[in-house]
Amino acid sequence: MSTGNKKETFREIISGDKLVLIDFTAEWCGPCKMMKPILAELRQRMRDKIRILKIDIDRSPAVADAFDIQSVPTLMLIRNHNILWRQSGVMHANQLERIIDQFLVTSNT
Repeated sequence: MSTGNKKETFREIISGDKLVLIDFTAEWCGPCKMMKPILAELRQRMRDKIRILKIDIDRSPAVADAFDIQSVPTLMLIRNHNILWRQSGVMHANQLERIIDQFLVTSNT
């Protein structure tokens, strides 16, 4: 099955069975910049177990409004269009991995 050049829409991504970690961010946000290497480390650890999306609230204000984002960074886990977890502020890769693992276990049972 080939996907060709078709890009998935945001709605398609968050509506799927795969766990999605969304990082709501902004270029002017200092703590958001701290999340970049943390999420890169998490991506290395988790590989294809989850998808990680970064959404700039200034470039995508409608998405930020739809999810009622009040501060950045805000991290959110979504599967099948359901918000499973959300938290604002910087988190370390170990913390995020533990939280994500809880939802990976529940999806495999």
